[in-house]
Amino acid sequence: MVRAARWLVTGAALAAVAANAQAEPEGTNRWTVNLGYYHNDSSPAVAPDGTIYVGTFNQKLFAIRSNGVVQWTFRTGSEIKSSPAIGTDRTIYFGCRDRNFYAVTPAGKLKWSFTTGGWVDTSPGIANDGTILFGSWDQKFYALDADGNKKWEFATDGPLVSSPAIGTNGTIYFGSHDKKFYALDAAGKMKWSFATRGPILSSPAIGADGTIYFTSVDGHCYALRPDGTELWRLRTGSITESSPVLDRDGVIYLGTNDKQLALTPQGKVKWEMFTGFPGDSTAAVAEDGMIYLVSRFGLLHAVRPDGSRKWDFWIDRPATASPTIGADGTVYIPGNHLYFYAVRGKAGPLRGAWPMFRANLRHTGVVNSE
Repeated sequence: MVRAARWLVTGAALAAVAANAQAEPEGTNRWTVNLGYYHNDSSPAVAPDGTIYVGTFNQKLFAIRSNGVVQWTFRTGSEIKSSPAIGTDRTIYFGCRDRNFYAVTPAGKLKWSFTTGGWVDTSPGIANDGTILFGSWDQKFYALDADGNKKWEFATDGPLVSSPAIGTNGTIYFGSHDKKFYALDAAGKMKWSFATRGPILSSPAIGADGTIYFTSVDGHCYALRPDGTELWRLRTGSITESSPVLDRDGVIYLGTNDKQLALTPQGKVKWEMFTGFPGDSTAAVAEDGMIYLVSRFGLLHAVRPDGSRKWDFWIDRPATASPTIGADGTVYIPGNHLYFYAVRGKAGPLRGAWPMFRANLRHTGVVNSE
């Protein structure tokens, strides 16, 4: 009963924050937090109570309230490139370059850690049964239970930096430096693999019809059917870590070396926008159709579905992290020189299959099936 009351109060507070925020013009900087370091790749995850979690290269995980107040920081032994994911019990999961994978309580205390044989740069997936999934530079893909015990591991022939995507039937998808894209069942058994001609750095996206999209360093974007057969491939020439996202109509938005591409569901270029070299950040799509993306010029762009820009927001330095759209439309983005920004948008995230990096606000990596 106490817990329920707490969530009701939090919900009321969030409603008040959202009401005040709506009075601000789009593209307004609502608040800024100094993260204390100049290089940040972690994309922020947002809990149901509005708390924002983001990792930094200065060995800290930040918990930031929706009003921009830092609630706490959690220190690790090395840089955090991994983007955090939030469990249903509000536990925060993330990997670190100290070779550990961490579970941290909502109060900022260590719950448990799991040691691997290499950097953990991948962002975790959280399956519907609570299994935590991630890969490591030690060439292994891990499944842990909620207490940090290993359920199984799957070995590949290369380091893993591609974060997993989880389909509606529980199939787990990810790529490897060994130039293969894998599909595993929930027990860690390989269903199929698909060979490309280059390492796979980016994280896959899953469409409403089950189609899987990913890129390879061989310079192609691939679309695979759920059985692993190729639907199409498009030559982009890109070797970046930018991951695909999709809008309501199945249009795919993808960052390449120096451009943002909009692709039709059939794999044809709809439009392109020059963003500068290299385009590692992943776009985010709002419910009103607006696409938010960052460029190497140090700008957050609000782009209409036809490719025209509505507004630009200046970030302190070029950014490589991916933006996240909060429930009230606020766009959260870490810059590459100290600061974390909350920028006023108009609408919350798209209620679609895969509208942002890691699919949803909690960054679970599970396709949205509603």
